Amino acid sequence: MEFISVEIASRLINQYPLILEEEKIPFEKSTGRVLREDILADRDFPPFDRVTMDGIALHSSSYLNGQRVFPVQGIQYAGEPALTLENENMCIEVMTGTPLPKGADTVIRYEDLEIAEGNATLQDTLPVKRNIHGLGSDRRKGEIILKKGAPITVPDLAILATVGKPEVLVSRLPSVAIVTSGDELVEVHQTPLPHQIRRSNVYAIAELIKPFSNMVSHSHIADNLDATTSELKLLLEKHDVIILSGGVSAGKKDFIPQALENIGFEMVFHKIAQRPGKPMWFGRKENKLVFALPGNPVSAFMCAVRYVKPWFQECLGLAEKPEYAFLGKNVNFKPNLSYFMQVKLQNEKGKLIALPEEGHGSGDLANLSNADAFLELPQKEESLYEKGEVFRVWRF
Repeated sequence: MEFISVEIASRLINQYPLILEEEKIPFEKSTGRVLREDILADRDFPPFDRVTMDGIALHSSSYLNGQRVFPVQGIQYAGEPALTLENENMCIEVMTGTPLPKGADTVIRYEDLEIAEGNATLQDTLPVKRNIHGLGSDRRKGEIILKKGAPITVPDLAILATVGKPEVLVSRLPSVAIVTSGDELVEVHQTPLPHQIRRSNVYAIAELIKPFSNMVSHSHIADNLDATTSELKLLLEKHDVIILSGGVSAGKKDFIPQALENIGFEMVFHKIAQRPGKPMWFGRKENKLVFALPGNPVSAFMCAVRYVKPWFQECLGLAEKPEYAFLGKNVNFKPNLSYFMQVKLQNEKGKLIALPEEGHGSGDLANLSNADAFLELPQKEESLYEKGEVFRVWRF
C-alpha cells in the first residue's frame, strides 16, 4: 500500500469532524468547554457609578473654586445604598467598591488628604472627576459578553457568575475508548516475564485527550481476529471515537485493520510517510471514528500528539495557533520521510530554539521525559536540515 504524506493525512482526518450535540452543565465545571450560546449582560456593568479608591467623595465645583477643607458628612460602605451629599461644601468617606454618593462626581484618595476633627483637608492641584468606574462603562444591558463558539476560560467563570448563569450551554464532549492489543502486554500491577512488557501507551494517550473527552474507557484485546472483531463491535456501540495502539502493521497477528473492516469501517488511509509512526490507520463508520496507532510507545505518542489531539481540538473549536522554532543544530536524516524529532525547547530572548533529543528509536519511551516537543522536519530529497531553519513544533 502506498504511503501518504503527513499533510494529506492531516487534511483527510480533518475532513471528518464529529457532529456534537449541545448540553447544559453547571457553570463551575465549564472551564475549557465550548459555548453554544451567547452570554449577555443581564444589567449594565458596572450597575452603578463605582468607587475605585478608598477616600472621600465630593463635588468638584467646590474644590475648583478654592475650597480645601470639607466637613465629613458620613461614611459610605460597600453593600449599602448610595448616600446623598447634603451640599456641595461637604464630603462623604467612601470605600472601594461602594456606589458613588448622589451629588458627588469626584473621589479623592486618603493618600491625598488628612482627616481630623471631622474635617478632610485636601492638597492643592489634585485631579478631579477621577477614581470612578462609570455606570455601564464596561457593557450595557443586553450586550454580548461571551460569544458563542468560544472556549470558556478561568476568568469567564467569574463572568458567568456575575450575570447569573448557574448553568451554561456547551458542546457535548465525545466518549472515547482507548484500546491496546498485543499478547506481550501485561497490566501495570503485574510483574512481566522476560518476554513481556507492561501496558503503558493507553495512559499517556488518555491524559493527552482528557480535556477534550467525556468518558474514556481502557481495555486490552488479545491477538485474535474473532476476539478483536467482537470487542471493537461492542466498543463502537458505546463510544464516539476508538483509539487503538498496536496491531496495525504487517505482522501475522496484526488483526486490527481486518477487524475494523469486518464491522463495517471504511479505511480512509493506512500508512504515512513519516518516522516514527508509519503504520497509522484512520477510518470511519457513519459518525464514528477510529485512530489505529502503532504499538511502539514513541510512535503511538507522536501520532496522538500530531493527529489525534489536534483533531479533537478542531472538532470542539479549540484549535491552537501553529508554533514554530529554530533548529538549534544541523540534523542529518536520510530517509525520504517526514521526521518528527524529539527536541528540548529553549527560549532565548523571545526566540524559540529546538535542540535535538533523539533517543534510541520508537521503543525508547524513557527519552520522552528528556524532551518537550516533536519538531516536524518535512519530507525532502536532501538529508540535511540546517541550524537556523524554522519548523513546526508539537509540544507535549
